[in-house]
Amino acid sequence: MKLWRGPLRAVLALVLLLPPLLPPASAVEPISLGLAIAGAAASALTGFISYPRLYCYFRECCLQKHDQRVAAALQENLDKKLFGQHLVSKVIVKAVKGFLNNTNAKKPLALSLHGWTGTGKNFVSKIVAESIYKRGLQSKYVHQFVATLHFPHAHSINLYKDQLQSWIRGNVSICPRSLFIFDEMDKMHAGLIDSIKPFLDYYELLDGVSYRQAIFIFLSNAGAEKITEVALDFWRNGRTREDIQLSDIQNALSMSVFNNKNSGFWHSTLIDKNLIDYFVPFLPLEYKHVKMCIRVEIKSRGYAVDEDILTRIADEMTYFPREEGIYSDKGCKTVDAKLDYYYD
Repeated sequence: MKLWRGPLRAVLALVLLLPPLLPPASAVEPISLGLAIAGAAASALTGFISYPRLYCYFRECCLQKHDQRVAAALQENLDKKLFGQHLVSKVIVKAVKGFLNNTNAKKPLALSLHGWTGTGKNFVSKIVAESIYKRGLQSKYVHQFVATLHFPHAHSINLYKDQLQSWIRGNVSICPRSLFIFDEMDKMHAGLIDSIKPFLDYYELLDGVSYRQAIFIFLSNAGAEKITEVALDFWRNGRTREDIQLSDIQNALSMSVFNNKNSGFWHSTLIDKNLIDYFVPFLPLEYKHVKMCIRVEIKSRGYAVDEDILTRIADEMTYFPREEGIYSDKGCKTVDAKLDYYYD
C-alpha cells in the first residue's frame, strides 16, 4: 500500500486541478468538440485512466451505479415516497430493472407517463434519475426538455428538430446510458417528437452510434380523462383502485393520446410504430393519498405532525367529480404552498 502513496497523491492533485470533462449542458444546443480535447487531457494522466473506480470517485461517470443497486434504490424510493400509484411502481421498477439487466437490448427504453397534474409524473422521473446517477436531475447525463420553454414557437419546428437530433446524438455518443426527459408533451407542437423516431427504433447503429442503452421518458397530462374514466368505473362498481391492472388502461390510453389533437403525440409515428414500450397511467389521487403527501412533507420540514392541521389542509383541497368528490383536482401539487401558510 505504501508504494501507492506517491502516485496516488499525484493523481489526486491532478484530478483536483482538472476542469470538468464536459461543459455544462445548454438546452437544445448541439454538443461541442470540447470532449475530444478534454479526453486527450484526461488520457495524459499516466496510469490514472486505468483505474475507473478511482476516477469516478472524483468525476461523475456514465452509469455510476451498478444495475442491481439502481433497481433496489428505485424500488425503495417509490415505496416510501409515492402514494396511490400501484401501477406506476410495478411498471417502472420492472421496466427499468429489466432494461438495465438486459445486456443485448434491441432498442432504447421509452416510457410515457400520463395523468393529471400533481399525481407524481415529474416526481417519478426525478426518482428514476436519482436511482441511476448520484446527481439525479443535475447529472450531465440526464437531459430535460420542457415543451413551452425549449420549443415555444410553431414556426421554428424544423430548427427544433435539427437541434434535438444533434443534442441527442452528441450526448449518447458521450454516454450510451443517457437519460432524456420530455415534459409537457401535451403542449408540444405535433410532429416535433417524431424527429427522434430513428433513435427509438430497432437500429443497431446510426452513423456509428448505438442508442440501445438510452432511456427516454415522456410526461403528459394527455390521456388523464381516460384514466379517470377507468378509475371511476371501478369505484362505481364497488372495486378498489388496486384492482385496476395495466391491461385495463394501457391500450385505451395509447389510443386516446394518439388521437388527441392537443397532444405532442397526435398521430405520432412513435405510437404508430409501437416504439413506446409502456404507457404508464397515474391514477387520480384520493383524499387519503393527499393526507399521506401532507404527512411526509411536514416530516421533511422537521415538524411534528399536527393531525388537526393535516386534516384542515386536506379538507381545503378541492375534489372531483362534483357529486362524489373522490379525487383531488390538483393531486398533491399545492401541498407545499399550503404548508407554508400553516408552518412558516
